[in-house]
Amino acid sequence: MITVGMNYRVIEGKQQDFESKFAGVLAALRAAPGHTESTLWKDVADGASYLITSEWSDEDAFRAFISSQAFRDVTNWGKEQILAGRPQHKVYKNS
Repeated sequence: MITVGMNYRVIEGKQQDFESKFAGVLAALRAAPGHTESTLWKDVADGASYLITSEWSDEDAFRAFISSQAFRDVTNWGKEQILAGRPQHKVYKNS
């Protein structure tokens, strides 16, 4: 099992849009093979900073998801209308 941290910076004033769009992201995640659970976190000190933690059976399953059309559809929309920068992903492996 691995946990992935996906860090997002949102354009100021677009926080509610990002949070609402997360429901669609969550649906895509739940349909992805190897996905276990995901949670959206908001930085209380910086309201434009978010983290999605996501648990996967293995890194290959996560990589397949981020290469999928479903992921591209969500991130292309976000990149054009909501995100202030490129998302940053970090993989944490359980020993």
